[in-house]
Amino acid sequence: MQIESLKMFCDLAETESFTKAAQINEVTQSAVSQQVSSLERQFKSILIERSKKKFRLTREGQILYDYSKQIIQTYESLESKLQEIKDVISGTIRLATIYSIGLHDLPPYLKKYLRLYPTVNVHVEYRRANQVYEDVLGNVVDLGLVAYPSKDSKLEIVPLRKDRLVLICHPQHPFTRTKTVHLKDLSGQKFIGFEPDIPTRKAIDKILKDHDIHVNNVMEFDNIETVKRAVEIDAGVSIVPQATVTQEVNNQTLAQIDITDGEFYRPLAALIKKNRVLSPAIKQFLVVLKGGQ
Repeated sequence: MQIESLKMFCDLAETESFTKAAQINEVTQSAVSQQVSSLERQFKSILIERSKKKFRLTREGQILYDYSKQIIQTYESLESKLQEIKDVISGTIRLATIYSIGLHDLPPYLKKYLRLYPTVNVHVEYRRANQVYEDVLGNVVDLGLVAYPSKDSKLEIVPLRKDRLVLICHPQHPFTRTKTVHLKDLSGQKFIGFEPDIPTRKAIDKILKDHDIHVNNVMEFDNIETVKRAVEIDAGVSIVPQATVTQEVNNQTLAQIDITDGEFYRPLAALIKKNRVLSPAIKQFLVVLKGGQ
């Protein structure tokens, strides 16, 4: 029996999915099944209730999971400590991020990190916010990057920074004549928004509701790039993170308008599953993300 077998079993128990356990360990689903069968033969116990539609560990399977998790955490702590002693920063970081952060906020930090630690492989997955949480909790990834982080007893939230929210419109829109607007000026405007379940959409809705502003929601999208394209064809105005429109504003395909009622910000954070052992590579990645080095 090897550490890899125990880790695979723990990943299976936590994700409740042979597919995800295979993905995490970069093996086939068949290989995961074979490892479970091997463990069952070794311990002479049934570990998973196969007759149930919903994934469930047997009593013996739960005991094996509890002890295996301790063994794996101890082993990972040992491995991390030895790397620190040797001053080694290497390995692989698996990262899930929402589109806007991954496409616009992350690149300069990632570039800096890889310049400092060229032997580290950073694998980035672009996901919707709810999927980022699922991937972190299921150990599919090491870190998650989200906006407006939600509290979860199983997660550690690492605040990064705040991204200013700005109003954008077509360069020929009447708003560009004054270059500033009050929120009340948005009343009745055709508005391009994110889909209702996206955290940034919920935050923008709250801002408008708090100021008793009613806009005409004409389009809703699940990513920032499509929102920008809709505003570029003058389908409506939108409120978006400033970092996501720098290039378009510089190229004058979009106009950024200041809101005089105050400044509004979108908090960004990294998500880590609690009690997860962080390798030196992950620790240094967090340092860079927080603006260190």
